[in-house]
Amino acid sequence: MLKQFILTIALIMPGTAIAADSVSLSSIVFVERKVAKPNGTTAMVLEKPTTVIPGDNLVFVVKYKNVGTEPAVDFSVTNPLPEAVAFNGTSDGREIVSVDGGNTWGPLSDLTYQSANGDVRPALMADVTHIKWKFNRSISAGSEGELVFRGTVK
Repeated sequence: MLKQFILTIALIMPGTAIAADSVSLSSIVFVERKVAKPNGTTAMVLEKPTTVIPGDNLVFVVKYKNVGTEPAVDFSVTNPLPEAVAFNGTSDGREIVSVDGGNTWGPLSDLTYQSANGDVRPALMADVTHIKWKFNRSISAGSEGELVFRGTVK
C-alpha cells in the first residue's frame, strides 16, 4: 500500500501578506473537492481544510481593505507561497511573481530559474516562491476587495 503524506493546514497556509500601513489584509485557504450529489452527479466544492494530501487543489483568498482615512496610493500586496504548494495561477492575471525568494520580480514568462547545479531554464509555475499584486491606482478609504490564487499540494 502506498504511504500517503498528510500535511497539516499550518504547512499550507500562505505566509503573512504584506501591504501598505493603511491597508488591512486577511487570508483564508480552501481545498477544492469533488462531492457526489444525491442525483448521482458530482460537483466541485470549496471546503475549509483540516488536512490535505499531495495532489489536493487549493484556493487562497487574500482580502484587502483600506482602513485609513485617506486613499491608499501606489501600494502592493505580497504573498509568499507555502513551500508545500505549487503555484497554479491567479484569478485576475495581474500578478507578478518571484522564483528566487522575492529578490527578482516579473511576469512568469520573463523569468528564468537557476537550479542548484547552475543550469538556467525558463521559470515554471512550480518554481514560484512569491506572488505580488501592484496597485497603480488609489484605493479610497473604506474600499475593499480580494485577490485569489490557486495551488496544488506537492
